[in-house]
Amino acid sequence: MDTDKVSLNDYEDIRPLNPDEVEGAIEELVTSADFERAFRYVKPNVDWDDFSAKMRACKTKEQFKSTLAYDFVMEVARQTTFSLSISGRSRLPEGKPACTFISNHRDIVLDASFLNVMLYDVGYGLTQVAIGDNLLIRPWIKTLVRLNNSFIVKRRVSVRQMLEVSGTLSSYINHTIKDTKESIWIAQREGRAKDSNDHTQPSILKMLNMAGESDIISNLTALNIVPVAISYEYDPCDFLKAREFQMKRDNPDYVKSQRDDLLSMETGILYNKGRVHFTIGNCINQSIALLDKSMDKNELFARIASIIDREIFMHYRFYPCNYVAFDMLYGTSEFAGHYSLKEKEAFEAYLQKQLDKIIILHKDERFLRRKMLEMYSNPLRNHLNCK
Repeated sequence: MDTDKVSLNDYEDIRPLNPDEVEGAIEELVTSADFERAFRYVKPNVDWDDFSAKMRACKTKEQFKSTLAYDFVMEVARQTTFSLSISGRSRLPEGKPACTFISNHRDIVLDASFLNVMLYDVGYGLTQVAIGDNLLIRPWIKTLVRLNNSFIVKRRVSVRQMLEVSGTLSSYINHTIKDTKESIWIAQREGRAKDSNDHTQPSILKMLNMAGESDIISNLTALNIVPVAISYEYDPCDFLKAREFQMKRDNPDYVKSQRDDLLSMETGILYNKGRVHFTIGNCINQSIALLDKSMDKNELFARIASIIDREIFMHYRFYPCNYVAFDMLYGTSEFAGHYSLKEKEAFEAYLQKQLDKIIILHKDERFLRRKMLEMYSNPLRNHLNCK
């Protein structure tokens, strides 16, 4: 799909809000009882009249993002993390061109939100964010994310429609990077890796390539893909993910409900994450330039995905819980030097507390414990295999 031949009208149902839509969207939010109820759930002591006035004072998306959205995310960080940090800024491409940030995916809402506020703090600017339409459960959520400069990834479409939908999405991303010169964030796969075994889906790269006008390597080079490694000390949704593993094991036809998605969003935002660190990896342009353009397309996409994976695996940050989980899962003491007895006991107590939260028919605690240990040890295992 040639981006020059695509009308902006083709992006109508996936794009963020246009400038002339901002004031109407803000008015829609501040008068929405559902939005007020959800906001009070996170900030119960908010003065709604004062907050509404601050909302109405924002006349552009940039004002909204850099003040209210920024303040909200930093407040969540203050309340639910021990620390929020970023490293690897020196690896950002010179001249700060628009980039495609691709990261592993831990939290539905906060991965991109945390990255955005930290990029803003270092003067890189705020990115547009890809969000699946399966998460737009309430009308106010769709309005809010579009106001916050997110674009929508359609997932609830038929197989027949998928090619057209992917082509439009690819065209929009290419247009955003090349024409409007805005960076974007997109997860390395559809949905979170529930066991933290992070691998880039080649289908994501195929989608990004669709709107290009040259060969695969040239098309992806033009998007300035920068991998980002996300490391949460604790995943507040770990028990929900473990529960889902057993539900799917016991019933292969099990499908999460919208209520499950809402619970995951709420839990991820509101509860303890410990230390959270983002590491910016190297732009992959130089690495993929060395690949053989004549190789089979599927093999080429797989090789590029592995380059992204390596950057993520090499740049994880590890905490005592990762080392404890690895030793517990594999029955070794290989990493005993990376944690104290007190830290081991603290993680074991944390693990049991999370397991106790799981309410499920025929609860298989041994299975659930193993799944949670995998979540905390898989990043370390991938890092070791990568080295």
